Amino acid sequence: MRKGFTTGSCSAAAAKAAAYMLLSGKEKLNIEIETPAGVMFNADIVDIIRDESQVSCAVIKDGGDDPDVTSGSHVVATVSIIEAKDAGECSIVIDGGFGVGRVTLPGLDQPVGNAAINHVPREMIEKEVLEVCKLFDFCGKLCVIISVPEGEELAGHTFNPRLGIVGGISILGTTGVVEPMSTKAIIDTIKVELSQKKALGFTTAFVTPGNYGLKFMKDNYDYDLDKSVKCSNFIGETVDLACELGFETLALTGHIGKLVKVAGGIMNTHSHEADARMEILSACAIKAGADAELARKILSCLNTEEALHHIEAAGLLQPTMDIVLERILFYLDFRAQGKIKNECILYSNEFGLLAESQGFPLSRGERGPVDLCSEPTEAEAEKKLSAQLTDEGM
Repeated sequence: MRKGFTTGSCSAAAAKAAAYMLLSGKEKLNIEIETPAGVMFNADIVDIIRDESQVSCAVIKDGGDDPDVTSGSHVVATVSIIEAKDAGECSIVIDGGFGVGRVTLPGLDQPVGNAAINHVPREMIEKEVLEVCKLFDFCGKLCVIISVPEGEELAGHTFNPRLGIVGGISILGTTGVVEPMSTKAIIDTIKVELSQKKALGFTTAFVTPGNYGLKFMKDNYDYDLDKSVKCSNFIGETVDLACELGFETLALTGHIGKLVKVAGGIMNTHSHEADARMEILSACAIKAGADAELARKILSCLNTEEALHHIEAAGLLQPTMDIVLERILFYLDFRAQGKIKNECILYSNEFGLLAESQGFPLSRGERGPVDLCSEPTEAEAEKKLSAQLTDEGM
């Protein structure tokens, strides 16, 4: 599959080209930069606007074969001279313009109030622009503004609104290169969301594999969806991240069809990685008292909802689910190695709540979404954000 280049690489290339045209007075239709991965990026330059005081130009983002919503967008750099000196060093001021988001919540790569241009893209932009300054013996200070005309609309298709990044997309990338269908990108996104919850003062990481789990928590526990994190199939990696970030508790909510795999020690629940749902479920049913005939019925089922009907008909639904939950907690604890307390809820679409660990930090219908497991109240969260803004001089 074809690799692409990040918005960070596009920003650095556009900034380098704009700086070159500003300081040389010549048009530049192509520019080359070296990405942090060591891969050279040869970029075509479009949308050139030149005058005596500033130059702007764009690079069209190409994400390769990765399904990236930002592919095809115009990443624009506008470079202007703040101060020119006869001698001394150069410095670069970097900020975001239209279509580049701004950070409003702590816990992200950039502090509250900054443009959502991560530190690696900032380093890339500075490196490339300073190289141009050296080429033309320019001393002084340059301003680089990165904008994305389509960014405000595209942001609605990204995690940015959920992360408190408003007004546009983020300028991202750690290697400068987009790997198609990157597992690392998904895990990095999970880490960003968990980091933000930790920065807001959460002691419990509420986690669910997907939207159905979020809906179950909202409908049954009146839980605020924005306080939870979707972990997709990466249960094991999410436990690792929650431990690394110092959460006290991980509270996992999931459908039996997904989490029954965890009861067998399977920590990546994607169907391409492993299945064994019916094998694990039949083993737990046997431990609960099922006979060989029931086990055979379970093993012949196409999905867990069908299997639950057979288990219920035998009068073994609750003891079987208790055993499934016990095994899930065993493997979560084994993964965490005592670094975090694990809790879990199992549900199904037809049967609703199937099992709930005793220490799960939500009570059905008894508490609203604010008074939850030492999580900050809205006032406390506002106070934290206010302190952050003061610290950053905003």
